[in-house]
Amino acid sequence: MREPLHQVSKSYTYADLLTWSEDERWELLDGVPYNMTPAPSRAHQEILAALNDQFRAFLRNGPCRVYFAPFDVRLPKAGENSMTASPVVQPDLTVICEHAKLDKHGAVGSPSLVVEILSPYTAKKDRLLKMRIYAQAAIPEYWLISPSEKTVDVYLPRESGQYGAAIVSQYDDQIPVGVLPCLVIDLKQVFVEED
Repeated sequence: MREPLHQVSKSYTYADLLTWSEDERWELLDGVPYNMTPAPSRAHQEILAALNDQFRAFLRNGPCRVYFAPFDVRLPKAGENSMTASPVVQPDLTVICEHAKLDKHGAVGSPSLVVEILSPYTAKKDRLLKMRIYAQAAIPEYWLISPSEKTVDVYLPRESGQYGAAIVSQYDDQIPVGVLPCLVIDLKQVFVEED
């Protein structure tokens, strides 16, 4: 995710984003647009596919659904609605367990779980800005995956409304998913060896 190419003096909303070219992917972080380029790496895509496979297999026939980017998640702040939302994110993987939060554009409101896969272009935003936005939206579980380190940092909220210290898992661990009892993600199937 690149920085805006110029200083942005206006705060944008989801309604503005809908008028932009569909040839590019955008997120709005506190009303500031960020272009989602360049395309993710092959390692990123393989990790995302492996995670999606495990979540989808577990969630089949249940009330929860898993979505992967591009998938707009609007997180309206107080006084905002689905069209005037200024935080609009496209997490790499999103689990939604409340059908009422889904609409034809994506989701409105806090998902049950959000996963971001780090890259040199997104690491700072994912660790700082997006983590703050996700904590403010009271998302109950936030995962940050480092392909280079082959680690998963799981963040859970504290009473203060911020995330606590990361629970770090390595490439050969199994991670219980807090918001989905009985689901355990096998990282050996996520961090596959590259050719």
